[in-house]
Amino acid sequence: MPKPKKPTLRIGKLPDLTPVKLTISLEPGVHRMLEDYARIYSDSYGEAVKPSELVPSMIAGFLAKDNGFKRARKTLASPQNT
Repeated sequence: MPKPKKPTLRIGKLPDLTPVKLTISLEPGVHRMLEDYARIYSDSYGEAVKPSELVPSMIAGFLAKDNGFKRARKTLASPQNT
């Protein structure tokens, strides 16, 4: 007996979403700013977060808005560079 046909979904299979651990060192002033940001976030949204929990969103937002990076990254993905 043949297998039933699988439905066609609007989204494809999700990519690997397993987090990658990254360790960084910050200058004291940057660390203080990050702690202040976490305090302001907590006051704004009523939800306490650790400064380290904010970093992934901050980096993603920074990279998403860096037009020079986006242009250069396209050249990395072009067929001539693979």
